[in-house]
Amino acid sequence: MKKLILASVAAIALFGVAACSDSGTGSTDTTTTQSTTPAPADPAQPAAPADPATGTMKPAEPAPAPAQ
Repeated sequence: MKKLILASVAAIALFGVAACSDSGTGSTDTTTTQSTTPAPADPAQPAAPADPATGTMKPAEPAPAPAQ
């Protein structure tokens, strides 16, 4: 009985490995891949434009306080 169970488990494992393998006689995989890197968009804009009079950046405005 133990030999029958062991043989059954071995057969199931063999079929599982065979089903998941990449090699085989009917392997005609002709798919190609493309790059997923998107084309560069417009360059990033600064957070706050420079003040033309002084040439310095404007300070960021703080977020409003949460309602309590």
